[in-house]
Amino acid sequence: MGNLKPKQISFALVENPVRLLKVAADTKNLKIGKKIHAHFVVMGSKELVQTNSLINLYGKCNQISVARQLFDNMRIRNVVSWGALMAGCLHNGLAWEVFGLFKSMVSFEYFCPNEFIMTTAISSCSDSGRVCEGKQCHGFVLKSGLMFHQHVKNVLVHMYSMFADVGGALCVFNTLPGYDIFSYNSILSGLLEHGHMEEAVEVLRMMVGKRMEWDSVTYVTIFGLCANLKILRLGLQVHSRILKSDIKFDAYVSSAIIDMYGKCAKLSIAVKFFHGLQIRNVVIWTTIMAAYFQNGFFEEALNLLSKMKLEGVCPNEYTFAVLLNSSASLSALRHGALLHAYAEKSGFKDHVVVGNALINMYAKSGNIEAANEVFSNMTNRNSVTWNAIISGYSHHGLGKEALNVFRDMMASGEDPNYVTFVAVLSACAHLGLVEQGFYYLNQLMKEIGVEPGVEHHTCVVGLLSRAGLLNEAENYMKSVSVKWDVVAWRTLLNACFVHRSYGLGRRVAEIIVEMDPDDVGTYMLLSNMHAKAKRWDGVVKIRKLMRERNVKKEPGVSWVEIKDTTHVFVSEDNLHPEFRQIHEKVNDLLSKIKALGYVPDIAAVLHDVEDEQKEDYLSYHSEKLAIAYGLMKTPSEAPIRVIKNLRMCDDCHTAVKLISQLTNRAIIVRDANRFHHFKDGCCSCADYW
Repeated sequence: MGNLKPKQISFALVENPVRLLKVAADTKNLKIGKKIHAHFVVMGSKELVQTNSLINLYGKCNQISVARQLFDNMRIRNVVSWGALMAGCLHNGLAWEVFGLFKSMVSFEYFCPNEFIMTTAISSCSDSGRVCEGKQCHGFVLKSGLMFHQHVKNVLVHMYSMFADVGGALCVFNTLPGYDIFSYNSILSGLLEHGHMEEAVEVLRMMVGKRMEWDSVTYVTIFGLCANLKILRLGLQVHSRILKSDIKFDAYVSSAIIDMYGKCAKLSIAVKFFHGLQIRNVVIWTTIMAAYFQNGFFEEALNLLSKMKLEGVCPNEYTFAVLLNSSASLSALRHGALLHAYAEKSGFKDHVVVGNALINMYAKSGNIEAANEVFSNMTNRNSVTWNAIISGYSHHGLGKEALNVFRDMMASGEDPNYVTFVAVLSACAHLGLVEQGFYYLNQLMKEIGVEPGVEHHTCVVGLLSRAGLLNEAENYMKSVSVKWDVVAWRTLLNACFVHRSYGLGRRVAEIIVEMDPDDVGTYMLLSNMHAKAKRWDGVVKIRKLMRERNVKKEPGVSWVEIKDTTHVFVSEDNLHPEFRQIHEKVNDLLSKIKALGYVPDIAAVLHDVEDEQKEDYLSYHSEKLAIAYGLMKTPSEAPIRVIKNLRMCDDCHTAVKLISQLTNRAIIVRDANRFHHFKDGCCSCADYW
């Protein structure tokens, strides 16, 4: 159209101006459309079909005010006039305006909406979330007999899916006659989005049985179904089918295939497919990063950013979310902070998905203050935002702060969900608020409609255990009809160790070992119990059992970030270039804190050797080495953040409390259980971990 010469346009105007106007509208060629409009004005032509075509043109070319003016000036209108303006409003995002026009139209008895009018009206309800009005449109369709039109059925299925009313969508899909690929795509997408996987599989079986020809949307949806259910065999069959079809491998299809293989733990196939693509846009790059992330290859996910930039592809908000979550999994605070700066520079500061990932990254990297700053500065929040900061506070042992934010969440009108209450109950456990915890579990969760799961019940076990109510915790586990996992039993076992209830601890340990014979943490806690009681025969027995079952204790490893480098330490480390200076610093610190009351906890050493030798074993635990190095290399006012792969031992916990007092430094240690915030001789865990 844009290449037509003036003579050709003039000829077309004379021959069929309305047809030419339709082509201009479909191609969004406003320039030609205005010339035709001028031609009508010059000719003094005001035919109904011409005005309708002009309304259609201006609506599709985002000139809705002009379309509305033409409509308002019409002395005679028909159903097409109403339909053209309604479609234009819908196209321009004025969904509620569409429904207003629809109500005005049906108020005139001589105007009877057709299937196209109803399709537009129902679509406007979907887009604006108007549930009541959408159901009214459904009722009008049933009364007028328009439900037998396929596109009306399709838009009804889509509307109920958008409203998260899966029952309504399935009812329309199953009861109204007629099936095409669009109705199948709508119902499958709705079921997948709202987690109704079994129903989605049944619809897929029905679609295969009817030998329906699939389009690209179908393939994307079914790959998503395979990914969510982790059914690799089905995914391979669907991949084989698309290869035999004429479907073009666009970015959405390609990313769906990568996502499917990634979630089915076949990262190598996902990577091979990715490298075979000729054109890779930001969607595809982000999907392969997510595949690496989901399979635990966090560094590899982060390394892809530079490769993506070399191909001239810029990250979007979802790319930053994946990268920030990868940094969070590595507790790589400095790298996460650099990504934070890059995201802001790229203009994604106010994107909710980026803000959520930043809160998660800072919280998991030990900087809960920065996480709260991000949260406070967010102009838009969703349930994930609230959950991230509440969970962050709870994981850091800051139960009071977690519950304060939860109250703010309730006051804001945001409904708490399953994840929220896990964090809230965990916060109650940290604070020892037994009655309040049971109120949330038995009353508030019921009122809101959240069904308690094993995670919530595990928090209650922790709540009772922390309060020293070990028998009540055991009875609770016996009375609640839920399939308890290893985590729940380990929560009770840990409480037995802290409260020195070794008899119950041995019974619980036997249950855990039966459930998971390779759970090294259970063997070590049981061994520690024997050591605390100076039952060295018990220690020997546990070690023998570990050897027989080929269960090996993971060596203690701690690491600390200094400037651009991560320094890794193992117990009694002598591989670090500065190990002599580090050992001297440790000895100096331990010597000074003895004056503050430090007594080495030699009872925790699992060796039947002399006390002096036991003290040497304790002195060079990996976290002590990492903290000493942090004190050597960081400014006096800077907090020290250390990550450890195992549970922090009692001796190190006592020592670090006193080191924080001695040096007047904030020391944050993340061990296998939780974060410990040491300051002024105290720890945020209140000596329970």
